[in-house]
Amino acid sequence: MPNGQWYPPEWPEQIRALAAGEITAVTPRRAATVMLLRDAPAPAGGAVAGAGSAVAGAAETGGPEVHMLRRQASMAFAAGAYVYPGGGVDPRDDDRPVAWAGPGRDVWARRLGVDAASAQAIVCAAVRETFEEAGVLLAGETAETVVGDTTGDDWEADRAALVRHELSFADLLDRRGLVLRGDLLGAWARWITPEFEPRRYDTWFFVAALPTGQRTRNASTEADRTVWITPRAATEAYDRGDLLMMPPTVSTLRSLTPYGSAAEALATATDRDLTPVLATARLVDGELVLSWPGHDEFTKRVDPAEGGVR
Repeated sequence: MPNGQWYPPEWPEQIRALAAGEITAVTPRRAATVMLLRDAPAPAGGAVAGAGSAVAGAAETGGPEVHMLRRQASMAFAAGAYVYPGGGVDPRDDDRPVAWAGPGRDVWARRLGVDAASAQAIVCAAVRETFEEAGVLLAGETAETVVGDTTGDDWEADRAALVRHELSFADLLDRRGLVLRGDLLGAWARWITPEFEPRRYDTWFFVAALPTGQRTRNASTEADRTVWITPRAATEAYDRGDLLMMPPTVSTLRSLTPYGSAAEALATATDRDLTPVLATARLVDGELVLSWPGHDEFTKRVDPAEGGVR
C-alpha cells in the first residue's frame, strides 16, 4: 500500500535534466525548523485536536507529542504536507549580536558545523520562526526565565511585524528586554533539499519543549491546520498513506519514537549526528534512482523513458 511520501510530479523530469547536465544546482538557503514537544495526554477517544479523520483513530501510545502544521494546498512547495514550524534565515539574524542565554555562539558554531555568525543566524531563525508560525517564543527576561502568555494584541502586533519584515528579531528582543534562550533548543538533524529542486534549503532540525504558560496556535498564513500528535501516531498515519510528509519529517519523527518525554529527547540532542543528508540521483540499470543516503525507505526509481515512479 502506498505511504504518504511527498513526491512532486515534476521531479522525474528535473532528475533527468540534472543527470543530463541540463540544469545547474542552486545554492541552498539556510533554514531552521523546530520539533516543538509537550508531555500532554491525548484528548479523550484518542483523537488529535484539529487533525481531521486522517489521524483521528491513530493510536496514542504515550511519549511526547509534537506540534505540526499542514501546508496549504495552494503552496508552491510541499503543498498539503505536514511539517514543523520553520523557515529561512533572515539576513538580519546575524548582522549584529543578540541578547543570548545558554551555550555561546562558538559552541553552537561547532555543533552546527558553521561559523559563529551563521550559528547565531540559524538559532535565531529557529526561535523566530517558531514564534511567527506557532506563537511560541523561546526567550525570557533573564537567562533562567521564559515569557508566559504571548497571545495578547501587543504580542500579535510584534509577531505580524516580524512576518512582514518590518521588525528584526534582534529589535524585538531589545524592545521587550528579552534574551534568546538558546539552551532550550537541541540540534537534532540536518537535511539539504535535492540538487534538482529549484527551491533548495539547508535545514537544521531542532527539538524544544513547549514553555510552561505558552500555547500554540495556527499563526502561519502558509498552514491550514495544526495538530499535536505523538511521533508514533504520525508515522503510522504516514505509513497508511493518510498523512503526506517529506522524507526529513518522517525520518525525524521516527527518531523521536523511543523517547518517553520531551525532557528525555532534549537530553540526548547533543549526541545526535548532524551530518547533512542530501538526496542523490543516479542511473542504475537504465533507471534513475533517487535515494537519501542512510534512509533506504525513501528510495524512488524513475523510468527515464516513461517517467513512472516506484
